[in-house]
Amino acid sequence: MAQVTANGITIEYDTFGSDGGRPLLLVMGLGAQMIHWRDGFCEMLADRDHFVIRFDNRDSGLSEKFGHLGVPDMGEMAAKLIAGEPAGAPYTLDDMAADAFGLLDVLGVDAAHVCGASMGGMVVQAMALNAPGRVRSLTSIMSSTGNPALPPSTDEAMAAMLSPAANSRDEAIERTVRVGRVIGSPGYPVSEEEARKKAAEAYDRAFYPEGVARQIAAIAAHGNRRPALEALDLPALVIHGAQDPLVRVEGGHDTHQALRGSKLRVVEGMGHDLPEALWPEIIEAIDELTRTV
Repeated sequence: MAQVTANGITIEYDTFGSDGGRPLLLVMGLGAQMIHWRDGFCEMLADRDHFVIRFDNRDSGLSEKFGHLGVPDMGEMAAKLIAGEPAGAPYTLDDMAADAFGLLDVLGVDAAHVCGASMGGMVVQAMALNAPGRVRSLTSIMSSTGNPALPPSTDEAMAAMLSPAANSRDEAIERTVRVGRVIGSPGYPVSEEEARKKAAEAYDRAFYPEGVARQIAAIAAHGNRRPALEALDLPALVIHGAQDPLVRVEGGHDTHQALRGSKLRVVEGMGHDLPEALWPEIIEAIDELTRTV
Protein backbone atom coordinates (compact mmCIF):
# COMPACT_ATOMS: atom_id res chain seq x y z
CA MET A 1 0.00 0.00 0.00
CA ALA A 2 1.18 3.53 -0.74
CA GLN A 3 0.11 7.15 -0.61
CA VAL A 4 0.22 9.74 -3.37
CA THR A 5 -1.03 13.25 -3.92
CA ALA A 6 -3.70 13.19 -6.61
CA ASN A 7 -6.28 15.82 -7.49
CA GLY A 8 -4.68 17.92 -4.75
CA ILE A 9 -5.39 15.44 -1.93
CA THR A 10 -3.68 12.47 -0.30
CA ILE A 11 -4.95 9.13 -1.56
CA GLU A 12 -4.05 5.70 -0.19
CA TYR A 13 -3.94 2.99 -2.86
CA ASP A 14 -2.76 -0.50 -3.63
CA THR A 15 -2.23 -2.55 -6.81
CA PHE A 16 -2.27 -6.21 -7.82
CA GLY A 17 -0.81 -7.79 -10.91
CA SER A 18 1.47 -6.51 -13.64
CA ASP A 19 1.13 -2.92 -14.80
CA GLY A 20 1.16 -4.39 -18.31
CA GLY A 21 -2.24 -5.97 -17.70
CA ARG A 22 -5.63 -4.45 -18.41
CA PRO A 23 -5.99 -1.54 -15.94
CA LEU A 24 -9.00 -2.08 -13.68
CA LEU A 25 -9.88 0.55 -11.08
CA LEU A 26 -12.02 -0.64 -8.15
CA VAL A 27 -14.08 1.98 -6.30
CA MET A 28 -15.65 1.06 -2.96
CA GLY A 29 -18.89 2.26 -1.41
CA LEU A 30 -20.20 4.50 1.35
CA GLY A 31 -17.84 4.72 4.30
CA ALA A 32 -16.07 1.56 3.19
CA GLN A 33 -12.33 1.13 2.75
CA MET A 34 -10.37 -0.33 -0.11
CA ILE A 35 -9.76 -3.47 1.96
CA HIS A 36 -13.43 -4.28 1.45
CA TRP A 37 -12.25 -5.26 -2.01
CA ARG A 38 -10.73 -8.33 -0.39
CA ASP A 39 -7.17 -9.37 -1.28
CA GLY A 40 -8.38 -12.68 -2.67
CA PHE A 41 -10.89 -10.96 -4.94
CA CYS A 42 -8.20 -8.62 -6.29
CA GLU A 43 -5.73 -11.49 -6.75
CA MET A 44 -8.29 -13.46 -8.75
CA LEU A 45 -8.78 -10.46 -11.03
CA ALA A 46 -5.01 -10.05 -11.37
CA ASP A 47 -4.77 -13.73 -12.33
CA ARG A 48 -7.08 -12.85 -15.24
CA ASP A 49 -4.45 -10.40 -16.57
CA HIS A 50 -5.83 -7.27 -14.91
CA PHE A 51 -3.68 -4.56 -13.37
CA VAL A 52 -5.94 -4.03 -10.36
CA ILE A 53 -5.97 -0.67 -8.61
CA ARG A 54 -7.91 -0.17 -5.39
CA PHE A 55 -7.92 2.94 -3.21
CA ASP A 56 -9.55 4.63 -0.26
CA ASN A 57 -12.09 7.26 -1.25
CA ARG A 58 -11.69 10.70 0.26
CA ASP A 59 -13.04 10.81 3.82
CA SER A 60 -12.48 7.09 4.34
CA GLY A 61 -9.68 4.69 5.17
CA LEU A 62 -6.24 6.27 5.07
CA SER A 63 -7.00 8.86 2.40
CA GLU A 64 -7.40 12.55 3.19
CA LYS A 65 -10.20 13.57 5.55
CA PHE A 66 -12.38 16.63 5.11
CA GLY A 67 -13.36 17.43 8.69
CA HIS A 68 -12.60 21.11 8.08
CA LEU A 69 -15.69 21.22 5.85
CA GLY A 70 -17.98 20.31 8.74
CA VAL A 71 -20.82 17.82 8.93
CA PRO A 72 -23.67 18.71 6.55
CA ASP A 73 -27.20 19.29 7.80
CA MET A 74 -29.07 16.68 5.79
CA GLY A 75 -32.47 18.17 6.57
CA GLU A 76 -31.38 21.55 5.23
CA MET A 77 -29.85 19.90 2.18
CA ALA A 78 -33.05 17.98 1.46
CA ALA A 79 -35.12 21.16 1.69
CA LYS A 80 -32.83 22.94 -0.77
CA LEU A 81 -32.89 20.04 -3.21
CA ILE A 82 -36.70 19.91 -3.10
CA ALA A 83 -36.79 23.65 -3.75
CA GLY A 84 -34.44 23.26 -6.69
CA GLU A 85 -31.69 25.24 -4.99
CA PRO A 86 -27.97 24.34 -4.80
CA ALA A 87 -27.58 21.81 -2.01
CA GLY A 88 -24.31 23.18 -0.69
CA ALA A 89 -22.70 19.76 -0.16
CA PRO A 90 -19.05 19.82 0.97
CA TYR A 91 -18.20 17.96 -2.25
CA THR A 92 -19.99 15.84 -4.84
CA LEU A 93 -19.49 12.59 -6.70
CA ASP A 94 -17.82 14.64 -9.44
CA ASP A 95 -15.06 15.54 -6.98
CA MET A 96 -14.70 11.90 -6.03
CA ALA A 97 -14.53 10.95 -9.71
CA ALA A 98 -11.79 13.56 -10.15
CA ASP A 99 -9.87 11.92 -7.28
CA ALA A 100 -10.01 8.62 -9.15
CA PHE A 101 -8.80 10.18 -12.39
CA GLY A 102 -6.06 11.93 -10.44
CA LEU A 103 -4.86 8.59 -9.11
CA LEU A 104 -4.86 7.14 -12.63
CA ASP A 105 -2.81 10.15 -13.77
CA VAL A 106 -0.20 9.51 -11.10
CA LEU A 107 -0.02 5.86 -12.15
CA GLY A 108 0.33 6.80 -15.82
CA VAL A 109 -2.98 5.22 -16.85
CA ASP A 110 -4.72 7.16 -19.61
CA ALA A 111 -7.85 5.01 -19.70
CA ALA A 112 -9.04 2.21 -17.45
CA HIS A 113 -11.81 -0.27 -16.94
CA VAL A 114 -13.72 0.97 -13.90
CA CYS A 115 -15.76 -1.06 -11.43
CA GLY A 116 -17.69 0.40 -8.51
CA ALA A 117 -19.76 -1.10 -5.72
CA SER A 118 -22.73 0.75 -4.19
CA MET A 119 -21.64 4.43 -3.92
CA GLY A 120 -18.57 3.37 -5.89
CA GLY A 121 -20.89 2.46 -8.76
CA MET A 122 -22.17 6.03 -8.68
CA VAL A 123 -18.61 7.37 -8.70
CA VAL A 124 -17.68 5.33 -11.78
CA GLN A 125 -20.87 6.50 -13.47
CA ALA A 126 -19.71 10.07 -12.81
CA MET A 127 -16.28 9.18 -14.23
CA ALA A 128 -17.86 7.92 -17.45
CA LEU A 129 -20.10 10.99 -17.71
CA ASN A 130 -17.27 13.45 -17.09
CA ALA A 131 -14.53 11.83 -19.21
CA PRO A 132 -15.96 8.99 -21.32
CA GLY A 133 -12.75 8.73 -23.33
CA ARG A 134 -10.89 7.63 -20.23
CA VAL A 135 -13.31 4.82 -19.34
CA ARG A 136 -12.75 1.63 -21.33
CA SER A 137 -15.65 -0.19 -19.70
CA LEU A 138 -17.93 0.31 -16.71
CA THR A 139 -19.08 -2.27 -14.18
CA SER A 140 -21.73 -1.17 -11.69
CA ILE A 141 -22.32 -3.50 -8.74
CA MET A 142 -25.29 -3.09 -6.33
CA SER A 143 -25.62 0.56 -7.34
CA SER A 144 -28.14 2.93 -8.88
CA THR A 145 -28.69 5.96 -11.09
CA GLY A 146 -30.00 8.41 -8.50
CA ASN A 147 -33.43 8.21 -10.16
CA PRO A 148 -35.90 9.51 -7.53
CA ALA A 149 -38.65 7.28 -8.92
CA LEU A 150 -36.89 4.14 -7.69
CA PRO A 151 -38.03 2.40 -4.48
CA PRO A 152 -36.08 3.32 -1.33
CA SER A 153 -34.22 1.01 1.00
CA THR A 154 -36.32 -1.26 3.16
CA ASP A 155 -37.27 0.18 6.55
CA GLU A 156 -35.06 -2.37 8.30
CA ALA A 157 -32.03 -1.58 6.15
CA MET A 158 -32.49 2.15 6.57
CA ALA A 159 -32.83 1.81 10.34
CA ALA A 160 -29.64 -0.25 10.49
CA MET A 161 -27.67 2.23 8.40
CA LEU A 162 -28.92 5.21 10.42
CA SER A 163 -28.32 3.62 13.81
CA PRO A 164 -26.09 5.69 16.12
CA ALA A 165 -22.37 5.72 15.40
CA ALA A 166 -20.17 3.69 17.72
CA ASN A 167 -18.12 5.26 20.51
CA SER A 168 -15.67 2.41 21.06
CA ARG A 169 -13.99 -0.45 19.25
CA ASP A 170 -16.38 -3.02 20.71
CA GLU A 171 -19.41 -0.92 19.79
CA ALA A 172 -18.09 -0.43 16.27
CA ILE A 173 -17.60 -4.14 15.75
CA GLU A 174 -21.08 -4.92 17.13
CA ARG A 175 -22.67 -2.27 14.91
CA THR A 176 -20.87 -3.50 11.78
CA VAL A 177 -21.89 -7.10 12.44
CA ARG A 178 -25.48 -6.04 13.14
CA VAL A 179 -25.73 -3.98 9.94
CA GLY A 180 -24.17 -6.84 7.97
CA ARG A 181 -26.86 -9.22 9.18
CA VAL A 182 -29.54 -6.86 7.85
CA ILE A 183 -28.09 -5.88 4.47
CA GLY A 184 -25.91 -8.94 3.70
CA SER A 185 -26.69 -11.80 1.36
CA PRO A 186 -29.35 -14.14 2.78
CA GLY A 187 -28.24 -16.90 0.42
CA TYR A 188 -24.59 -16.58 1.45
CA PRO A 189 -24.46 -15.78 5.17
CA VAL A 190 -21.16 -14.90 6.82
CA SER A 191 -20.26 -16.68 10.05
CA GLU A 192 -20.28 -14.62 13.24
CA GLU A 193 -16.54 -15.24 13.65
CA GLU A 194 -15.71 -14.07 10.13
CA ALA A 195 -17.97 -11.02 10.41
CA ARG A 196 -16.29 -9.94 13.64
CA LYS A 197 -12.83 -10.52 12.21
CA LYS A 198 -13.51 -8.30 9.20
CA ALA A 199 -15.16 -5.62 11.35
CA ALA A 200 -12.16 -5.55 13.69
CA GLU A 201 -9.75 -5.33 10.75
CA ALA A 202 -11.62 -2.35 9.31
CA TYR A 203 -11.83 -0.58 12.68
CA ASP A 204 -8.15 -1.08 13.46
CA ARG A 205 -7.11 0.25 10.06
CA ALA A 206 -9.27 3.37 10.14
CA PHE A 207 -12.44 4.44 11.95
CA TYR A 208 -13.96 7.67 10.68
CA PRO A 209 -17.78 7.68 10.73
CA GLU A 210 -17.88 11.46 10.27
CA GLY A 211 -16.89 11.04 6.64
CA VAL A 212 -20.03 9.03 5.90
CA ALA A 213 -22.29 12.09 6.28
CA ARG A 214 -20.28 14.05 3.73
CA GLN A 215 -20.32 11.11 1.32
CA ILE A 216 -24.10 10.82 1.69
CA ALA A 217 -24.32 14.54 0.94
CA ALA A 218 -22.17 14.00 -2.16
CA ILE A 219 -24.61 11.36 -3.39
CA ALA A 220 -27.66 13.53 -2.69
CA ALA A 221 -26.18 16.61 -4.36
CA HIS A 222 -25.33 14.69 -7.53
CA GLY A 223 -28.99 14.08 -8.27
CA ASN A 224 -30.50 11.95 -11.03
CA ARG A 225 -27.92 10.58 -13.48
CA ARG A 226 -30.43 8.53 -15.49
CA PRO A 227 -30.93 11.02 -18.39
CA ALA A 228 -27.20 11.64 -18.80
CA LEU A 229 -26.35 7.94 -18.62
CA GLU A 230 -28.72 7.26 -21.51
CA ALA A 231 -26.43 9.30 -23.76
CA LEU A 232 -23.36 7.19 -23.00
CA ASP A 233 -22.08 4.62 -25.44
CA LEU A 234 -19.56 2.31 -23.76
CA PRO A 235 -19.26 -1.36 -22.81
CA ALA A 236 -21.00 -1.88 -19.48
CA LEU A 237 -22.00 -4.55 -17.01
CA VAL A 238 -24.54 -4.28 -14.20
CA ILE A 239 -24.49 -6.78 -11.32
CA HIS A 240 -27.12 -6.67 -8.59
CA GLY A 241 -28.36 -8.89 -5.82
CA ALA A 242 -31.97 -9.98 -6.12
CA GLN A 243 -32.35 -9.66 -2.33
CA ASP A 244 -30.53 -6.33 -1.83
CA PRO A 245 -32.49 -4.41 0.85
CA LEU A 246 -30.31 -1.27 0.76
CA VAL A 247 -30.08 -0.49 -2.94
CA ARG A 248 -33.06 -2.40 -4.25
CA VAL A 249 -32.71 -4.55 -7.36
CA GLU A 250 -34.79 -1.99 -9.26
CA GLY A 251 -31.70 0.24 -9.08
CA GLY A 252 -29.78 -2.37 -11.05
CA HIS A 253 -32.53 -2.67 -13.64
CA ASP A 254 -32.66 1.12 -14.00
CA THR A 255 -28.88 1.31 -14.48
CA HIS A 256 -29.04 -1.45 -17.09
CA GLN A 257 -31.86 0.29 -18.93
CA ALA A 258 -29.97 3.59 -18.90
CA LEU A 259 -26.67 2.16 -20.20
CA ARG A 260 -27.28 1.18 -23.82
CA GLY A 261 -26.09 -2.31 -24.65
CA SER A 262 -25.12 -3.14 -21.08
CA LYS A 263 -25.35 -6.66 -19.74
CA LEU A 264 -27.36 -7.32 -16.57
CA ARG A 265 -26.73 -10.06 -14.02
CA VAL A 266 -29.25 -10.34 -11.21
CA VAL A 267 -27.84 -12.75 -8.64
CA GLU A 268 -30.25 -14.79 -6.53
CA GLY A 269 -29.43 -14.92 -2.83
CA MET A 270 -27.18 -11.86 -3.02
CA GLY A 271 -27.82 -8.82 -0.83
CA HIS A 272 -25.69 -5.73 -0.37
CA ASP A 273 -22.26 -7.30 -0.07
CA LEU A 274 -19.78 -9.41 -2.05
CA PRO A 275 -19.86 -12.96 -0.64
CA GLU A 276 -16.74 -14.97 -1.37
CA ALA A 277 -18.84 -17.79 -2.82
CA LEU A 278 -19.94 -15.41 -5.59
CA TRP A 279 -16.46 -14.13 -6.46
CA PRO A 280 -15.88 -16.61 -9.33
CA GLU A 281 -19.19 -15.65 -10.97
CA ILE A 282 -18.61 -11.91 -10.55
CA ILE A 283 -14.98 -12.07 -11.68
CA GLU A 284 -15.88 -14.16 -14.71
CA ALA A 285 -18.47 -11.54 -15.72
CA ILE A 286 -16.01 -8.65 -15.28
CA ASP A 287 -13.29 -10.51 -17.20
CA GLU A 288 -15.70 -11.32 -20.01
CA LEU A 289 -16.40 -7.60 -20.34
CA THR A 290 -12.86 -6.25 -20.07
CA ARG A 291 -11.16 -8.77 -22.34
CA THR A 292 -13.43 -7.85 -25.27
CA VAL A 293 -12.67 -4.11 -25.19
